[in-house]
Amino acid sequence: MKVVVTGATGFVGRHVITRFLREGHSLAAVARNADRAAAMPWYPQVDFVACDLAMDFKPALELCLKSDVLVHLAWSGLPNYRNFFHIGRNLPANLAFLEAAVATGLRQLMVAGTCFEYGMQYGPLTEDTETRPDTPYGFAKDTLRKSLELLQKDHPFTLQWMRLFYMYGEGQNPNSLLSQLDCAIDRGDDVFDMSNGDQLRDYLPIEEVAADFVRAAANSAQCSGVINCSSGRPISVLELVRQRCRARASCIRLNRGRYPYPDYEPMAFWGVPAKLDSLRSRT
Repeated sequence: MKVVVTGATGFVGRHVITRFLREGHSLAAVARNADRAAAMPWYPQVDFVACDLAMDFKPALELCLKSDVLVHLAWSGLPNYRNFFHIGRNLPANLAFLEAAVATGLRQLMVAGTCFEYGMQYGPLTEDTETRPDTPYGFAKDTLRKSLELLQKDHPFTLQWMRLFYMYGEGQNPNSLLSQLDCAIDRGDDVFDMSNGDQLRDYLPIEEVAADFVRAAANSAQCSGVINCSSGRPISVLELVRQRCRARASCIRLNRGRYPYPDYEPMAFWGVPAKLDSLRSRT
């Protein structure tokens, strides 16, 4: 396939491109920062275009004209989930670009969604669970999805909404939990401050997330609509941290309860990846 990936230098994008290339696909990449892209190991193997989609997305549209699938990962302003910027700026800018991309004749569109679309719901969340976002970020993503579903009625195309849960691996935000833990271990700290860690979450290594994007893209006839990109196996934050400590052979003391629980997340939730599980079982 000929694939265009936006947000190419982000945490997810850099790994998604690597996986598509590994599977033998032809890649075009879009990102704002050309210097950052040039430092990526995949840079010599892709057709790269530098552009800010919120300012001028015409260069990216030219790539869509020659491609089979657009994988749209670009989204600015994270991880500030409560900023109205997601609704006031990100939502209209992303919708304008994707509407224009579909108008070029694009037949397959993959977009990164978020588990924040579910809001403060507890327990297992299926792909047809009603969305109830209560943050500007979750609301903007959910509204974008619903808008694209309406757009399908006027311009038929395959929509694959890859609803991401929690991820970890190379290139993740330095302020994320495991990144901070690794830094504390590397510094030789005696103590690591954290919440109580009783929250149940759904985590996937970023390499598995990237593999799921490629699986879904290659099997769009069997895997479309909302797709939970998750493990389906809840794990406590405390156990996740303990696993990393064991993997690092670290005896760092965990100072539980130092930080409060985030007020924008329920205590226990995880995704049910029914569609991806049907594809994972084949490989």
